[in-house]
Amino acid sequence: MARQYYTFLIFPGTHGKLRKIQLPSYFVQLILGFALAGVMTVGVLANSYAHMLLKISDFNTLRTEREALKTHCHNLESVVTQTHEELMSLQSLATEVAMAYSFTGGGHPRLPADVLKVANRGYASLGADYGASLHAFNMMEGRLLLASYPLDVSSPFHAKVYEDSATPSIWPVRGVITAGFGQRMDPFTGEGAFHTGVDIAAPVGTPIRAVADGILFHAGPDSSYGNEALIDHGYGLTTKYGHLSTLAVVVGQEVSRGQIIGTVGMTGRATGPHLHYEVLVGGTPVNPVTYLHN
Repeated sequence: MARQYYTFLIFPGTHGKLRKIQLPSYFVQLILGFALAGVMTVGVLANSYAHMLLKISDFNTLRTEREALKTHCHNLESVVTQTHEELMSLQSLATEVAMAYSFTGGGHPRLPADVLKVANRGYASLGADYGASLHAFNMMEGRLLLASYPLDVSSPFHAKVYEDSATPSIWPVRGVITAGFGQRMDPFTGEGAFHTGVDIAAPVGTPIRAVADGILFHAGPDSSYGNEALIDHGYGLTTKYGHLSTLAVVVGQEVSRGQIIGTVGMTGRATGPHLHYEVLVGGTPVNPVTYLHN
């Protein structure tokens, strides 16, 4: 049988020589087959690449959502932990008060006017938050402790509640209060948090003074407040000074009202130079503004 050929004429131009190329039919069919296979392969690869891009996009979206959920869960865990700690503290105090009441017998313990004055001092603005509830429990404990002393026996509650020298009565540092006592938005987490003191803005290096006579029982670093100092003034009164740049006192040292105990800084979790100042009564933070006299 005669072979079939495909003839291709190549005409290069007016002055060129006509060329003729003859290719066997099977060779042309083979080339067309390879071309068709190549086109199909390219199409399959392009489709696979498009699917891969879609999967990568979906994966990135899921990863972003996962990170957002992880952050949200972490914030919720922090809130739950803080709420649980507050609840456990209140339950513990409630148990102590209930047990104490079981031993006091009938009748209501009498409370001297000076104790009532201290109990009511500066708490009108607390409302029904955690700090107010905690303070209420502590004052109930104080009433029960007062009732445990016979009226004809001298007790520390029957005398004057606080000595004048032990009562916080001056500004630890002069400045503007940038954050008050109570609920606020945490500047680092953006979540609601209970601020146990006041922040007083002042330049770095500004001297900080003790607000009353007492004994320094802690001076050193803290994870939240950086360099901090705690002074025990007796009668259950304690003051805390946080974010100090330097400390001018040592543990166990007696300090007097107006004595320099350190300087303002921004150590610890601070967004700017300021003093974090707290007043604690029986270990419970109270509003320090009450004691910031001119």
